[in-house]
Amino acid sequence: MRRLFDQIHNLDEEELLILKKRVEITIIVMVTFIAILVVRLWYLQIHEGEKYADMALNNRVRQLQIVAPRGNILDRHNRIIISNRPLFNILWTRDDAKDPDLVLKKMAEILQEDISDVLARIRMVGNHPKFVPIRLKEDVAWETVAFVENHRLELPGIRIEAVPSRKYNYNNLASHLLGYLAEINIRELKNKSSTLYMGGDQIGKMGLEKIFDAQLRGEKGQRLFEVDVHGLEQQQLKLTEPLPGHDLQLTIDLDLQQVAEKEMAGKAGAVIAMDVKTGGLLVLASAPSLNLEEFIGGISQQSWDKMVHDPLKPLLDKTIQGQYPPGSTYKIVTALAGLMEGVITPETTYDCPGYFTLHGHRYGCWKRWGHGKDINLEKALAESCDVFFYHIGQEVGVDKLAIYAKSLGLGEKSGIILENEKAGLVPTKEWKKRKKNESWQQGETVSVSIGQGFNLTTPLQITRMTAAIANGGTLYTPQIVLAIKDQDGATLQEFPPQESGQAFTTARALKLINKGLVAAVNGEHPTGGSAKMETIMVAGKTGTAQVVRLEHYSETEVEDVPNRFRDHAWFTCYAPAENPEIAVTVLNEHGGHGGSAAAPIAKAVLEAYFNKKNAEPSSAQ
Repeated sequence: MRRLFDQIHNLDEEELLILKKRVEITIIVMVTFIAILVVRLWYLQIHEGEKYADMALNNRVRQLQIVAPRGNILDRHNRIIISNRPLFNILWTRDDAKDPDLVLKKMAEILQEDISDVLARIRMVGNHPKFVPIRLKEDVAWETVAFVENHRLELPGIRIEAVPSRKYNYNNLASHLLGYLAEINIRELKNKSSTLYMGGDQIGKMGLEKIFDAQLRGEKGQRLFEVDVHGLEQQQLKLTEPLPGHDLQLTIDLDLQQVAEKEMAGKAGAVIAMDVKTGGLLVLASAPSLNLEEFIGGISQQSWDKMVHDPLKPLLDKTIQGQYPPGSTYKIVTALAGLMEGVITPETTYDCPGYFTLHGHRYGCWKRWGHGKDINLEKALAESCDVFFYHIGQEVGVDKLAIYAKSLGLGEKSGIILENEKAGLVPTKEWKKRKKNESWQQGETVSVSIGQGFNLTTPLQITRMTAAIANGGTLYTPQIVLAIKDQDGATLQEFPPQESGQAFTTARALKLINKGLVAAVNGEHPTGGSAKMETIMVAGKTGTAQVVRLEHYSETEVEDVPNRFRDHAWFTCYAPAENPEIAVTVLNEHGGHGGSAAAPIAKAVLEAYFNKKNAEPSSAQ
């Protein structure tokens, strides 16, 4: 020690200065290091403390959203058409899997799916935190649920979720109207609130399920629970119960809807029944129906392709999207135009030799040998004489026919709340010039006057027209929803009837048309006699809409004509004729004649309506 002291003492000033600087540098480095350590500790524990506390919590705490029970869909008498049932999904939390590739490979084998399909689901929610569960599969079979539960230790991060799913209490009843649910896609996720929707959620994709998704879906709940290092649940920390969605009460009458769909089994087309005094729809049936159960958990590509290529077009809602020539149902328009324009009176008659001649060209009547001499309006409507209406069409002209057609709701959307409604087509001279750059020909008016040619209508438009004829000329916006209710049955919102227009008519004109429509069902030679009822007076009009013009089938029986070439069969009616309550329209695609292929279906719906009305006290009980 003394030697060291002597060595330092013997140092010159320059060496002492160097030593002093070294000591100072050492002190500065030590102080700087301590300062950095203190600042870092402050930053981690104070400034970022909450963040890292949350991260630590997430290492042992999991958050699981609880799907809310979706609201029920009820008929007008509060009978439940769609409710809920338990459905089992498989969830995966990425944070709990040390070897995610191995887990996914095992799950793909268990679920019998291609690994690429499983990875696609994960990529869809790839921006979500790893502690947020991902749905790998929905609506799995009970055997799969049991297998997964028995092998959970081999499948870290995998758990079973039980959620409410749709239960169709009457199978595929009103399938196009009600619609279906499916998993939200990436495009929909971008357009919706991230606080309400996330990948894997089920949302309405069609029909009322889509339009009223916000009211039906309810509010999600939340469950917090602690997990161990294997991701297995240890204890529940917090539970927020979900809030069920609201119920939707429809104008549809379950009994009438069932009758209509039973009558249309194996056929393609539409049946619609409307309350003529409110516009409320009692029946809205499109055939063939959709298999709603196939959409639960995601429809297979094979099933989807089968529907897309089905010649009966089950994906098309024929009530509002099917556009067809109205055939002889359009004669109601021609009759109204003739009366209002003074072209005809009740005394006006025309001879029907079976054809009408214009500029040397013959236009045939459906009855080749003709209806005879002195055909008046009542007989022309009753027996659907084409020649009578050819005369009116030529006198009135296509543009004025269009005015009356549009005043009855043809050629425009009805305003129904459903999506993708078609407007149909009411042709005019201006329309043809604009669309085809061609002048209108007189012969085209001949076809238009009996509902052929360029005319296109939907079954809903024909029903709305018929209801307006029945109620004195008022057009209503077709109503499908009566009210939105909470789970206790209290009404949250009502949907009252809405008038949307008035037909160009008079009480006198409607009385004359009504007389002809009554004769069309109850007269001496009725075309719609198949709809005649014993105690209720029915007024109606048949229609046979030509699909293609095939002369070599003109004398062939309907059943011998290839189905794709057969005419569409129409029948539209209202009852009771003296004080109308209900209008019914039937379109039977390729059914042939309206009197034989459509009128009996309408009669079945009318019988169900009036039988039920007569039994109201016991029914209500």
